[in-house]
Amino acid sequence: MANRDSVASSDEHSLKDVPLVDDGAKLANNRDNLRLEAKMTLLNGVTVIVGSIIGSGIFVSPTGVLKYTGSSNMSLIVWLSSGVFSMVGAYCYAELGCMISKTGADYAYIKETFGEFLAFVRLWVECMIVRPCSQAIVALTFSVYALKPFFEDCEPPDYLSRLLAAVCIMFLTFVNCWNVKWTTMVQDVFTFAKLFALFIIIIAGVVELFKGHVEHFSFENTTSDVTAIALSFYSGLFAYNGWNYLNFIIEELQDPIKNLPKAIAISCAVVTFVYFMTNVAFYTVLSGKEVLESEAVAVTFSNKVLGSISWIMPIFVALSTFGAVNGILLTSSRLFFAGAREGQMPEILTMIQLKRITPMPAVLCIAILSLLYLIVADIYALINYVGFATWLSIGVGVLCLPVLRYTQPNLPRPIKVNLVFPIVYIVASVLITIVPMIASPVETGYGCLMIGTSVPVYFILVAWKNKPAGFSRLIGDVTRTLQKMMNVAGSDNSDS
Repeated sequence: MANRDSVASSDEHSLKDVPLVDDGAKLANNRDNLRLEAKMTLLNGVTVIVGSIIGSGIFVSPTGVLKYTGSSNMSLIVWLSSGVFSMVGAYCYAELGCMISKTGADYAYIKETFGEFLAFVRLWVECMIVRPCSQAIVALTFSVYALKPFFEDCEPPDYLSRLLAAVCIMFLTFVNCWNVKWTTMVQDVFTFAKLFALFIIIIAGVVELFKGHVEHFSFENTTSDVTAIALSFYSGLFAYNGWNYLNFIIEELQDPIKNLPKAIAISCAVVTFVYFMTNVAFYTVLSGKEVLESEAVAVTFSNKVLGSISWIMPIFVALSTFGAVNGILLTSSRLFFAGAREGQMPEILTMIQLKRITPMPAVLCIAILSLLYLIVADIYALINYVGFATWLSIGVGVLCLPVLRYTQPNLPRPIKVNLVFPIVYIVASVLITIVPMIASPVETGYGCLMIGTSVPVYFILVAWKNKPAGFSRLIGDVTRTLQKMMNVAGSDNSDS
């Protein structure tokens, strides 16, 4: 949003000639070779997606699907269908990611296809509301379960939960600023931890199945209300949210044309299997009523099945959410980075720490916003207000695929998806977007107002090019000050 010509290159305080130092990285001592490095392997890519999808929801309360379907069997069908639907979207994103290999995922695709304005609306809502709110909520869930061993008979004090959530965010902010390899290592370890916990549940459920415990599986009380079924899919798909996160950091993935589709396919298949089998396991032990009344289904399940070692489940929930916070921080910072590189956010967010080769300003920005949202009394309401915008934007992202086939047929397409898949996904996205809007018109109205705040911001700070010289100088001075404080400089691909 700043005047790019006024920053970093206009006086002797610019950092463009600062020598670069990096442990093990082969970099020339000039700004032209400063960029985010492709350090992420296929395994790292898989753990980013799996770790981002699997947060607290599957452990804590998979009641939304059951609430709207009315029966255990129908809820299992919705869980499986939601996984298949997510695979279809991920398949479409594989073509888009290999064709437009820019950090930013659907933001980059929408900008390329529909122009700057719609891309900015997507960027604004995601960066300023959805991502920091989501991170704050997941961090709060982590803190509640991390504190459970110390507050066995009651809920931890709210102030203590928020304080520990802040510590969690700050610690992972340090890790993300310090070393990308550390970040991916944290993601790998905690992804395996949460999968281990889920496999404990699955194995216990299979044992119960072999004992003949199938009494809770039935289609009894299945709803015939189409609106309710649509809302159940909304809840199911929300649990799969995150399958597109690797596209946000594609420039840091080794051999993306080969590894992006592989990582997406492996991750979506693993998560669909794990989610389905975990829900099967729950119903081998718990009735529909117990699932609906439980605040943490995995904990209720473990109390009944694991006996004296049931205390491990709250720990695993905490580990799962800790890894999810890291995944959100990693991918969200790259969205800030991508938006700034396209001139739609302050230029400081395009800059990379000279020694650590990490997007430190972007990481700090998402972290600060998340910490601010921890102060808000009801941050869950904010997510509910703009939740429909997330699915709408992903649907628009998939819409880019057929539009680009028509408008830019000569773009390289290492993967070419049959157009049936994006058409099916777009139609379904419209349905799961419209139904909740009709069911919750007040919340939708608030959400539209919040999304509408992007319009004046865009026209004043982005579209208005001839800003007063004094304003541009002020932004330039602030940017250079921040550069010197963080020892950062613009990357070679920051000018677009």
